[in-house]
Amino acid sequence: MSEFFNIPKIQYEGKASTNPLAFKYYNPDEVIGGKPMREQLKFALSWWHTMCGDGTDMFGVGTADKKWGGSDPMEIAKNKAYAAFEIMDKLSVDYYCFHDRDIAPEAGSLKETNARLDEISDVLKDLMDKSGKKLLWGTANCFNNPRYMHGAGTAPNADVFAFAAAQIKKAIELTVKLGGNGYVFWGGREGYETLLNTNLGLEQDNMARLMKMAVEYARSIGFKGDFYIEPKPKEPTKHQYDFDTATVLGFLRKYDLLGDFKMNIEANHATLAGHTFQHELRVARENGVFGSIDANQGDMLLGWDTDQFPTNIYDAVFCMYEVLKAGGFTNGGLNFDSKARRGSFTPEDIFYSYIAGMDTFALGLRMADKLIKDGRIDKFVDDRYASWKTGIGADVISGKAKMAELEAYALEKGDVISAVSSGRQEMLESILNNVLFSD
Repeated sequence: MSEFFNIPKIQYEGKASTNPLAFKYYNPDEVIGGKPMREQLKFALSWWHTMCGDGTDMFGVGTADKKWGGSDPMEIAKNKAYAAFEIMDKLSVDYYCFHDRDIAPEAGSLKETNARLDEISDVLKDLMDKSGKKLLWGTANCFNNPRYMHGAGTAPNADVFAFAAAQIKKAIELTVKLGGNGYVFWGGREGYETLLNTNLGLEQDNMARLMKMAVEYARSIGFKGDFYIEPKPKEPTKHQYDFDTATVLGFLRKYDLLGDFKMNIEANHATLAGHTFQHELRVARENGVFGSIDANQGDMLLGWDTDQFPTNIYDAVFCMYEVLKAGGFTNGGLNFDSKARRGSFTPEDIFYSYIAGMDTFALGLRMADKLIKDGRIDKFVDDRYASWKTGIGADVISGKAKMAELEAYALEKGDVISAVSSGRQEMLESILNNVLFSD
């Protein structure tokens, strides 16, 4: 088969290179933090943006040709697969992620649609066997079709709920068939526009019922990986039930789902929720639900999900700091849920975009490893909380101290203003810059 891209395999040339089709920081087999970079980062191609997204937005038609030389829907779907594996090979990307409707177009009936998915998944399986590429995670697109205008798992109509369950069942089967170790629930329309027409309690109960059924079925057919929920506060619905990591944690605890579910954290979703990317990762890590990451960034001057390729070095450093502190990825990875800008429409722009994102996170990994090895920030935090290791602090943590003992202690100590120390934020930010930009 002829190539889709007249572009050579992208090589690592180092930070001094000015070649736009070369990695400056990503050297796949270089060991950082005890593992090769490709294992620390586990980059994945997003099928929906890279292979399907043509630049269409609310104000205009597409600017990029994503038919990949095909003329009918299934030929286009197959060519997407061939082109995707060429992209992954030339970029040294080892994984991909998909929604069911990304890899094969929906047909006139569920039966026919499933047959199309079977045909395309056979093509994907063959390409994976030949190339060694892997599926990071799969999911179902239960938000695009008009049947899901009021939600899927939270739909007010039981027939829509049943259709969504059937669609998710098939997507899980595809994920297992292709060896994926993750399955994602993203509540694209699982939320509400107004409470005037919404039974919030029933909708959340039903979402939990659907997730429990999905877990039960997946385990019964041999799925041993992680289920993920991807938090997002809004868009397309005004208020989504998976608002942020803390909100989802409450949901998982209420419905006893913590044993099977972790978080798929997206940078742009974090900022839409009014958080930093690192905040969402830290909350997930500290609560034992860190799973996978959708790597992108938003535009802070725009109030919607722009899904830009990540180039913010500070965000990448803080992200990889959390990943390393979590012990690295297990079943998850860094999926580029990112799209080239509408004005970047040529085939070469796909490669420029991925190189930018991959180099950003490779540099973030390098700097996060340096930051941890430098140790000054970790030591400062450890020293700041030292009073909890001995004396009254240790008694509180152990449960020995009660309210009466704490009152007696406070009465004896008197005013404790002298015990309050500076947070030294500015000094720590200076240390961060020193670590990042020193040779």
